[in-house]
Amino acid sequence: MPASAQQLGAIPDTVPPHTVLRIGDPKTQRALELSGDIKKLPFKVEWLNLSGGPRTIEAFRAKALDVGSVADIPPIHANWTNLPTKIVAVGFRKDAVNHPIYQLGIAPHAGIHKIQDLKGKKIAYSPGQAQGALVQRVLIKAGLRQDEVKLVEMPSTGDTYANALASGLVDAAPLGEAIQPRFIANYGKDGARLISHGLKDDPAYLYAPVEVLADPAKAAALREYVKFWARASRWVYEHPQQWVQGWFVENQGLDRQTGEILARSAGEPDIPDDWNEAIERQQETIDLLARVGNKPRLKAAGIFDRRFEHVAGQALKEP
Repeated sequence: MPASAQQLGAIPDTVPPHTVLRIGDPKTQRALELSGDIKKLPFKVEWLNLSGGPRTIEAFRAKALDVGSVADIPPIHANWTNLPTKIVAVGFRKDAVNHPIYQLGIAPHAGIHKIQDLKGKKIAYSPGQAQGALVQRVLIKAGLRQDEVKLVEMPSTGDTYANALASGLVDAAPLGEAIQPRFIANYGKDGARLISHGLKDDPAYLYAPVEVLADPAKAAALREYVKFWARASRWVYEHPQQWVQGWFVENQGLDRQTGEILARSAGEPDIPDDWNEAIERQQETIDLLARVGNKPRLKAAGIFDRRFEHVAGQALKEP
């Protein structure tokens, strides 16, 4: 019986000896290193320096990764492309509208000052990533049809979007927090800018292939990792100076002032003990992408492994 068809059974109470978990979650890895909790993990870890949809999906297919850190689109895209995966941890940001992950980067001289000005413009678009769904939501909020803009498909890895804006290949693109300061520093003098989209873009998930989740030993290790992931999220918020230095400055190569701005903009994490709202939000996203992309309508509840539903929230209640 293929793993996707297996009934996922109860998770063992303890992690069996010699269990290895291959994890692609660089931010949590760094937080655990800075807090010292990385030494407390009750299983062996092989850390992979990757995150995001395309890279985690590629690693899942190669059976080189057990769990990855992504936003809301990769678990949907994976299941649409015959890679059964499920979400095992859910995080948001409190006051998410005022603490967005993305802003719209605007090319110099593009003449875009508000989202309604996107009409007739070229917008960077990655259908398999969170940025792609955000673009679709922005168009809806702006009252624009997809055929009233030109979507230019390209992956959002590294500085791809910023370079596309600078070269005039596109007029607008959703830029992540770490890219925004560098984009303005490099091109603001030429007229480049950032504009807010005013939407919630904050889902932060851990997800894993069903094949991994069907392995009792790995499922037990994943349950423990979800606890550490939740505590790491809280530690980052409660230790901003250490996080700025250890992540933004030392790991990401940003200056301290920029790191402090980004740390403040992230806001307080919101890790729910109940996934009903997350499932509703995910279903809305699935319905949107299925409609614009002519894809089958998945049931959102089917891509959440509810054995893990209370793990992160309960971990934060422990002393």
